[in-house]
Amino acid sequence: MERYLGGSSTGPNVTNSTGAPDSSFPGVVFTDRTVVLAVLLGLLTLLTALVNGAVITAICTTRKLHLPANYLICSLALTDFLVALLVMPVSILYIVTETWSLGQVVCEAWLSVDMTFCTCSILHLCVIALDRYWAITKAIEYARKRSGRRAAVMVGVVWIISVFISIPPLFWRHRPGSQGPKQCIIEHDHVGYTVYSTFGAFYVPMTLILVLYYRIYSAAKTLYQKRGSSRHLSSRSAESQNSFKHCRVAHTFCVSDLSTSDPTLEFDRINVNIRIPSFETEMEAADERNQICTSRERKAARILGLILGAFILCWLPFFLKELLVGLQLITASPQVSDFLTWLGYVNSLINPLLYTSFNDDFKLAFKKLLRRKQRP
Repeated sequence: MERYLGGSSTGPNVTNSTGAPDSSFPGVVFTDRTVVLAVLLGLLTLLTALVNGAVITAICTTRKLHLPANYLICSLALTDFLVALLVMPVSILYIVTETWSLGQVVCEAWLSVDMTFCTCSILHLCVIALDRYWAITKAIEYARKRSGRRAAVMVGVVWIISVFISIPPLFWRHRPGSQGPKQCIIEHDHVGYTVYSTFGAFYVPMTLILVLYYRIYSAAKTLYQKRGSSRHLSSRSAESQNSFKHCRVAHTFCVSDLSTSDPTLEFDRINVNIRIPSFETEMEAADERNQICTSRERKAARILGLILGAFILCWLPFFLKELLVGLQLITASPQVSDFLTWLGYVNSLINPLLYTSFNDDFKLAFKKLLRRKQRP
């Protein structure tokens, strides 16, 4: 989404040479610095592809994970996998050679694919947050609507929005010269498009994600408090029955049926017996559930902090730089642009870790995958 060079755009660094120029790229001399940088970025790319590939494989091969909420996570993993497969390797090549040698067509395609996939990855985080918000605030109603078809529609909308954000530059981006461009960068010559793309790809989604997760946490916290206060209600018949009904309604937010793969609301699984022998027994069981859910409040808060913190840390610096450069308020050096761009790419590695590692079903699925690979 920007110029991805590790050094100056005027030419390669020829000091501390570790080898002869590559015949495929005349005039390019590899240095210790570029080799180390290429290896480091290559490892990040490989890890991103492997981790996201593992998430996709786990969901596709584990029947227990065939749930609408997991379909969204699978689509996110697929998008991040494409970033690792089609975007990051070309960026590494550009960094190592310090010149664009793949031609104008590939340049245009790469820039468009880069913008589309990165935007799509961010928007996936939005629809996942929206799905969880509906699941906790409209549990019964949304449970009927939560289906694979609905998840597919949400994913389709995400891809359409991403394409509409990334396509416009193709209509005015023309590079003169018969031998193709020496650089492959996004021009900041359209202030209107800069504002439109940065707000559409990041600032609006970030605001929506923050609002949704704040409401999710507030709703969960309110349920915890109500559930705790129910223990102090009167044992009179009418009041007891109301308390019992409240316990049953509140409990729906604690069981895993809400979202078995939702790390922000990942609660212990509790079997509910529909035939209740006595109200006192049920209230004792409710007290136990209260303790479990209360302990999970802190865990949910920590995981929410990790998800939001990682997202903002990875992408806010890049889009802040893009907006300020587009408005011609600052001029970013190539080194700064490279660092901020790859900081955004790292989010594609962090996403599958945060959205699956806190879930027991995913952990079991990953263990099964490892056992299959270890078998002769």
